[in-house]
Amino acid sequence: MRNVTAVIMASALALTLFPGQVVEANTGDRWHQVEETTQHNIIQQHMFDGISLTEQQRQQMRDLMHLAKHSQSPVNVSELEVMHRLITSENFDEKAVRIQAEKMAREQVARQVEMAKVRNQMFRLLTPEQRAILNDKHHQLMNELREIADQQTHSILQLSSSNP
Repeated sequence: MRNVTAVIMASALALTLFPGQVVEANTGDRWHQVEETTQHNIIQQHMFDGISLTEQQRQQMRDLMHLAKHSQSPVNVSELEVMHRLITSENFDEKAVRIQAEKMAREQVARQVEMAKVRNQMFRLLTPEQRAILNDKHHQLMNELREIADQQTHSILQLSSSNP
């Protein structure tokens, strides 16, 4: 029963955080783009939920996102093709996959750093009261995620102890 509860809670959280992307991820179409799209949409949809922004703040944030969108390097499709060929080859080459995955991870880290800069600029546009609300919401979300992680760990431990 606890396993079912943990799965339901994790699914509900996923649907809350990633509404459009869950369906996309399950269809198999564009599965490699889900992570980036999800990160972008979480920022857009959830970062400032519950915070009353002035029109000036909204416009400044739109301007920052517009600049970031145009300055961010696009997903390197050729790198995705290389990974696809490695995955679908007759003989699995772990070393080549590892090298390719690390290369792709470095590119992803660079994109995440750029988006973190933009989010920091957005955060600095907030008043102290708005920042406090945002921080409270962050702490609440982290506590919820910790509870889910604890339940998942507990479920895994139960499964491993029941299977000799």
